[in-house]
Amino acid sequence: MRQGEGEPLVLLHGVTSYEGVWKHVVPLLAPSYDTIAFSALGHHGGTPASERPARIAHIVDDAERKLDELGFDRVHLAGNSMGGWIAIELARRGRACTVCALSPAGTWEPGTAHLGTRDALRRMIKDARRSRRLLPLLMRSARMRRYGLALNAVHGDRVTREDLLAQTDAALDCAVLEDVLETDESIAALDPPPCPVTLAWSEEDRVLPLATLGERAKGLIPGARFVVLPGVGHVPMFDDPQLVVDTVLESASAGGSGGGASVSCAGVRGRERIRAVARGGETPGEVGRP
Repeated sequence: MRQGEGEPLVLLHGVTSYEGVWKHVVPLLAPSYDTIAFSALGHHGGTPASERPARIAHIVDDAERKLDELGFDRVHLAGNSMGGWIAIELARRGRACTVCALSPAGTWEPGTAHLGTRDALRRMIKDARRSRRLLPLLMRSARMRRYGLALNAVHGDRVTREDLLAQTDAALDCAVLEDVLETDESIAALDPPPCPVTLAWSEEDRVLPLATLGERAKGLIPGARFVVLPGVGHVPMFDDPQLVVDTVLESASAGGSGGGASVSCAGVRGRERIRAVARGGETPGEVGRP
């Protein structure tokens, strides 16, 4: 999914989701940025995972390869949940101009099993698999959509039946769910951050609670700007796409104000260098690298 012109902005989704979770956000960001969303390793529409169990590092590797294929050295990044974690790790590797991490996963204590999150997601997938044949009928009801998305959204009734069914099918197609849920990995401290980082936590997050994991995230990246997103759940794109857009735009335009060094992010560089390769002006190995 790609739309718009300007500096590159890449959107990264959470575990069990896919690029389509950004479908109502991309058109609103496109007037300001070359906005790109792709599916993660082992997820619906993404690259199959060749190494199992898949680790978060493998998912970050895959995202970095995609940046190379697009021809970008650095991009603005925005990610939700697992996608926020990936964005932070890409920043650690020097691939980010700015980061907007929306309730990022991985902020739990190192080595912990994050049992509550794991069990809740497993129940969600089990329920979806059991009721999939009935969902087209059940999800005609706004009340049922609200109930079905209660773990991830405050206002699940705002999500269309078609979008909910697409998200359900993506979740059921996630090949690396157990790998991610069983990981003992977590985010290592990033102090100072290599670029401006915004940690934007959903006020009503039932998956990664603000009061515990949100507060811990502040200590992991003490140079980050921390904001609370009012009235939204763990996947804020479901509840309020415009709030997400406003938050991402503020993050991407923050420069050095949010902590971390300001990094140049020339949006057309990648495309121009790809064209140069096609003309024979560079070797393919140079694309997307300084």
